Amino acid sequence: MESRHLEDLPGRAPTGITVKPVVNAISILRYLTESGTPGRAADIARELSLNQSTCFNILRTLAGEGMIDFNPLSKTYTPGLGLAKLVEHLVTQGQRLDVVRPLLHAFAARFHVTVTLWRQMGKDRIVLVSTESSPGDLRIDMALGQRLPILMGASGRLFAARLDLDDKAIRAAYDKVRWARPLDFESYRQQVEQARERGWAVDDGYFSAGIMAIAAPIEDRSKAIAFTVSAVMFRGQYVGEDVDKIGAAIHQLSGQLADILF
Repeated sequence: MESRHLEDLPGRAPTGITVKPVVNAISILRYLTESGTPGRAADIARELSLNQSTCFNILRTLAGEGMIDFNPLSKTYTPGLGLAKLVEHLVTQGQRLDVVRPLLHAFAARFHVTVTLWRQMGKDRIVLVSTESSPGDLRIDMALGQRLPILMGASGRLFAARLDLDDKAIRAAYDKVRWARPLDFESYRQQVEQARERGWAVDDGYFSAGIMAIAAPIEDRSKAIAFTVSAVMFRGQYVGEDVDKIGAAIHQLSGQLADILF
């Protein structure tokens, strides 16, 4: 007959015994999620008063289980997709937005941009629900709750490419937008087609003079666009192939965000 300890029996209260490695792992996860910034092993060990070798081994184990992500270039750790998946059935969408903020912050810091998260509201508007800026850089401030026409900006080109609108409907919506600098309809339509083909879009100073935005769609489980994520920067900060690199990176980020949000 299989023997069982008293504490293993159903309904037994905890005995108060703690397992130190488990406590340390939870402390590390709590630190990474609450700090909102990527952390190096040595810094995490120092902040939590852990032995460096012990801390490193726990970090490596958590990364192997997908609970945290390791960036080999910066040698830093951030909360991972596995951690979000573990609690996805227990959290609200608002709480999931809290989970994705470290990813937005890490992207902003990596590329020295401001990262914004937009949600579709109704048929003709998008609303800003989250924003993260690069620490130490000049900030492009945008107010949470700000609403824009759904076809405006880099996000607008993504929606225009996916809303199954004919040219007449797109033209009617386009005519209602107040552009910061001249943009003829044919150029806008070409930019919409380009966004459809590559999966990310650019607004080069048309939404706001002096500002460039590069956006990618975040799809729900039905493959409809529910959110968009944008890298917002000053015009001229990135040009040519560097813009393409940002576009590819923001598209990759959008996939990670979709896995968490949906």
